[in-house]
Amino acid sequence: MASEVVQDNSGGDERPQISNSAAANVAEEVEELKLLQDAVYALPTHAVKDFFSLGACARCIFRLFGLCQKISSFPSLPTATMNAMLEKNVLGRDRDDNCSGSAERKDSGSQQLSSQTFVLEHAVCRICLGILDYVYHDEKEILVKKDSAYEFAKIVAESVKQEHPQIDSFSLEVSLPPVVMDNEQVVRSFMRKKYGSEHWFLQKTLTDCISIKDALKLSILDTLEKLLGTKSNLSTFRIRLTYETSEESRRKPDNEEIDGCKRRKTNMLYTADEKQASETSGSKNFAEHENKQYECTEGFAKDLEGHGSDYLKFQLEKESQPFGLVFLCYRCPIYIGGRYLKYSRNVSQTCWMIEDERMGEASVEEIIGGSILPLCQGDGYKFHAAGREDIDVRMLGTGRPFLVEVQNAHQVPSEELIKEMEMKINSQENKLVGVKNLKILDNKGWALMREGEAEKQKQYAALVWISRPFNDDDSKTLSSLQEMQILQKTPIRVLHRRSPLEREKVIHWMKVEKIAGSCQYFLLHLCTQAGTYIKEFVHGDLGRTHPSIGSILGCRGEILQLDVTDVKMDCF
Repeated sequence: MASEVVQDNSGGDERPQISNSAAANVAEEVEELKLLQDAVYALPTHAVKDFFSLGACARCIFRLFGLCQKISSFPSLPTATMNAMLEKNVLGRDRDDNCSGSAERKDSGSQQLSSQTFVLEHAVCRICLGILDYVYHDEKEILVKKDSAYEFAKIVAESVKQEHPQIDSFSLEVSLPPVVMDNEQVVRSFMRKKYGSEHWFLQKTLTDCISIKDALKLSILDTLEKLLGTKSNLSTFRIRLTYETSEESRRKPDNEEIDGCKRRKTNMLYTADEKQASETSGSKNFAEHENKQYECTEGFAKDLEGHGSDYLKFQLEKESQPFGLVFLCYRCPIYIGGRYLKYSRNVSQTCWMIEDERMGEASVEEIIGGSILPLCQGDGYKFHAAGREDIDVRMLGTGRPFLVEVQNAHQVPSEELIKEMEMKINSQENKLVGVKNLKILDNKGWALMREGEAEKQKQYAALVWISRPFNDDDSKTLSSLQEMQILQKTPIRVLHRRSPLEREKVIHWMKVEKIAGSCQYFLLHLCTQAGTYIKEFVHGDLGRTHPSIGSILGCRGEILQLDVTDVKMDCF
């Protein structure tokens, strides 16, 4: 509550008084609370009693009767106050209606009511199993109970601030076990069967009754926005609350990954294959559960006709323990892209190991990714590029498009920080690798790079030797060839790791640059279709590439050095 200091002119002392704006806020809140109490008072007494007897918590009762939106306006309202409102305004009204009864009957009803209230305050709700009462087991299996939505949201906000001090927005996600969906279905069927013909039920359709998941999000969302100082939207920063049964917790491995990000209590990451298998399995199980849902609901409706609310209690008592809660906050991968240049003939694109021995002195991936990751304070990174060059091939000219996918970045780099990254990479002493046009890209940048990769053209400069003197006619012959089709079988040098296929490729054009003082060496500049094996196009690969420079000139040809001078792609 806001207050301001007002000086008392008569005595000269200062006393805190409530400001006009604060007083207006208090009056508005009191009025809203009165409206809530009136709405609770208007609830059908017999129906509320039914849900009390089933073991439903106050928040579930409010949710089932369409008052969840009103309750969310009071995040600090404790559970005991909600129970008292139901007791006073609903059950109390019932006592008033029956005030003509004997004093003994009143005392009996009062004792019964107190007993019900005690159960509500200390037992787990049979419908939401403690979710809306903010009861859960933490990571150490300790039972935790928060008395209000504000207290629960405060715990979530503190955890977020601890891991990500600065966020500009967030998206709240909630995952619940299937048993919660089952409970939702049977309770809705119960309401439809028992109260379907009553006036209050016809006025309030079941669409007014939001799900447990939506009720939880609604109850804490506004408070989270205030505590975190930012708005909730379709953000790349996710706050995820996952409720699990004890059986699910035991079944799960000690480590999990969501969108490439680790759970806070673990360290290991799933592999891509494991993650895909898990997602496929999960989708299949969910689909099976959905297919069975209608059958279960129909079966429940028939059993309800014969057994009434006792059967409903039996269904709700199948699970009676609070869930475990796993909290995770993470940022979806951010993409930093540009073009890289490789100046060394002893640097691979990615880390290359053969029998635990490193090939080359470094890799483009490690130099660029290792510079970007610390500035983003991420958990890890993945390096993606539009194709690759051999370790002994330089990447010059315009550079090759690439993306660094930073996982769970704790700091989203500004434009100034991006420039700092670029300068840091380009100012390294050994000058093995450089970057240009570095910038943050959305996930569409990945799609653009992959789409253009298959259609791109690449230009090269190759130092070629032939077994006889190179003359002007040879130069004219090569320069005259345009849009030449060639057929390449998988090169012998990569046949051990690639499928034996035949590929048709196009040589768009070639130009020759003579080397002074040498008659058998020349520089060959050429533009080709993506995926053309240039080395094999020069020497023929024992006839596996045809035509080749050797077959065109009628002699033996060898390539001594190769540089990529341009990768023609619109992106980056």
